[in-house]
Amino acid sequence: MKRKFEDILLKWKSDGMKKPMMVVGVRQIGKTYTIDKFCRDNFKNYIYINLLDRRDIVKLYKEDISISDKIKKMEWIIGKKLDSDDTIFFVDEVQESEEFISSLKYMCESNVRYNVIVAGSLLGVKINRFHSSFPVGKVFIEYMYPMDFSEFLVAIGKGDIIKEIEYCYLNNKKMEEVVHLKLLELYRIYLYVGGMPEAVLNIISNDLDIMKFDKNILSLIIEMYVADMNKYVYNSAEGIKIEKVYKNISYQLAKENKKFQYSKIDDKSNKRKYVTAIQWLEYSNMIYICNNVKNVDIPIKVYQDESIFKVYMSDVGLLCSISGILFNDIMLDKSFRFKGAIVENYVAQTFVANKLSLNYWTSGNTAEIDFLITNKDGVIPIEVKASDNTKSKCLNVYMKKYNPSYAIRVSSKNFGFENNIKSVPLYAVFCIK
Repeated sequence: MKRKFEDILLKWKSDGMKKPMMVVGVRQIGKTYTIDKFCRDNFKNYIYINLLDRRDIVKLYKEDISISDKIKKMEWIIGKKLDSDDTIFFVDEVQESEEFISSLKYMCESNVRYNVIVAGSLLGVKINRFHSSFPVGKVFIEYMYPMDFSEFLVAIGKGDIIKEIEYCYLNNKKMEEVVHLKLLELYRIYLYVGGMPEAVLNIISNDLDIMKFDKNILSLIIEMYVADMNKYVYNSAEGIKIEKVYKNISYQLAKENKKFQYSKIDDKSNKRKYVTAIQWLEYSNMIYICNNVKNVDIPIKVYQDESIFKVYMSDVGLLCSISGILFNDIMLDKSFRFKGAIVENYVAQTFVANKLSLNYWTSGNTAEIDFLITNKDGVIPIEVKASDNTKSKCLNVYMKKYNPSYAIRVSSKNFGFENNIKSVPLYAVFCIK
């Protein structure tokens, strides 16, 4: 399946591959597939190793010898030379060896040419808990995410509509109604399936028939995540805390006030007990943190209150799975309270993939704006609605207080611009950048 991340890899190649590339992302989002395809399509010689399978390489890099000698020994073990313009070296599950990660500095600075890509499921955790010498400034670190809705459209053979969606977004032009309704139907399929490639492939193989979708795919991915939580930790107690927080996220989002509360995890929970678990999940990219902003101004980052935040899951399909949502609840567009949380999660993961920081605004207990983004027009408030009910006192309160250039309302309504509010259909959130 075509992924946007391929463009990042191609740019790295066209820029001369001056530094090794490090690809960070959660398990099962297609890192290996995408990088493998890039390597095969763009290089004459391709060397691939997975450090989960090559304990001999992991052991070699623990030896007390020079890095140049380690590379020579590794070349002898794998029977191939790395130093060639036409050779690409892809090391998967690189988090298994801190020593190999440290050696990337040598590969970057060496007079010998090394074209190297490394990837790992929990590299974010490894980077933030690094005990060796991390190659700061000597690697390109790029983040990969689940498929967004535009990638989903391409995968299901509907990619030709993307330019029309982008045109309507830029020009506030209504989409033809029959197409608008069809896109909302496809969006609802995506909302339930999510952007994990294996899940997308399954719904494609079943001709987009949601009744035939294998829900076990998402359940198994969650099980893999839980296994990682108990493998890449300091001790079993930490793993238990991380799992407990992860499985508590849907409950936190179900509250009327979606602010994350440590006290809601268990009877004896507090920040001190669970803050490292939150950090672990954030570093792993399994969750996204949306920080509260009380004073809206530029730069918005300096006004974040990091003690008040919301937590979203990395993929909306996983949220639906862990919450036990039924496909009819989504496909029949039923109205239920938790639906708002599902749609917010969808918007949040799309923003993260578009490299937008997640922030939201509250005014005491009287008003809340779901997201704030910053662009050339200043700080723009974004209100998210799960349906076409677009009445909102909160947005009116915000606009009177801060007088933004305009606001964005995401809902099932068609494109438009009225009363200084830009209307963006739920299927077009990927256009917001």
